[in-house]
Amino acid sequence: MTNDMKYKHRTREERPEDDGTLIEGRNAVLETLRAGRTVDKIFAAEGSRVGDVTAEARKRGVPVVVCDRRKLDHLSPTGNHQGVIAQVAAQEYVTIDHILQIAETRGEQPLIVVCDGIEDPHNLGAIIRSAETAGAHGVIIPKRRAVGLTAAVARAAAGALAYIGVHKAGNLASAIDELKERGVWVFGAEADGNADLYEADFARPTALVIGSEGTGLSRIVRDKCDYIVSIPMRGRVNSLNASNAAAVLLFETVRRRTCAE
Repeated sequence: MTNDMKYKHRTREERPEDDGTLIEGRNAVLETLRAGRTVDKIFAAEGSRVGDVTAEARKRGVPVVVCDRRKLDHLSPTGNHQGVIAQVAAQEYVTIDHILQIAETRGEQPLIVVCDGIEDPHNLGAIIRSAETAGAHGVIIPKRRAVGLTAAVARAAAGALAYIGVHKAGNLASAIDELKERGVWVFGAEADGNADLYEADFARPTALVIGSEGTGLSRIVRDKCDYIVSIPMRGRVNSLNASNAAAVLLFETVRRRTCAE
């Protein structure tokens, strides 16, 4: 078998299933290594500019396999690996207890992002990245009808998954009930909210609920929210991308809490 046949370019339909065991992209791989997550092997394409990644891998005793770029094209679930792929165990999900314990350990009021049916991996990855940079204590996603922690999500999160826990809820409504029982106030984000973004009390224990890209909050999740918050719009387009809305709410929460200190 020739190399050309062995590493035949795969179409989108022929690519391997994205099961979360491959972390792609320079930033995502580097932060995974720095966070101390167990990495079995690094695949680096010949001639790729990922010297910082391979140096970090060797420092931590992780084998580095330098190979033809076509091998990475063959392995890559997304087709956008930037010359480096880490082979790891599938991302482990955390419990709600773990998320709340992180807040307690930091001496902070809980700040949690709840994703209600986010199906686009790039949106979920961006939400996780915003949550981590805002200092949130965790993210909750549903088990069904939503994207999980796939390789595409990990790459879009650009390393944030190494620092923030994600809980996968079998029943999102029940998970929200548990948060409320433990003193967390739940704020859903919708255009027709009953609370203004700049008036909502985000200084207390807070969960921010972001709805799906197409339909927003599901009815049962909306009914569970203590408040429905709207983001003031000044332009002619009356909605934001789910990940952008999450970032706006997260950093308004950060601003409010900083001012209250």
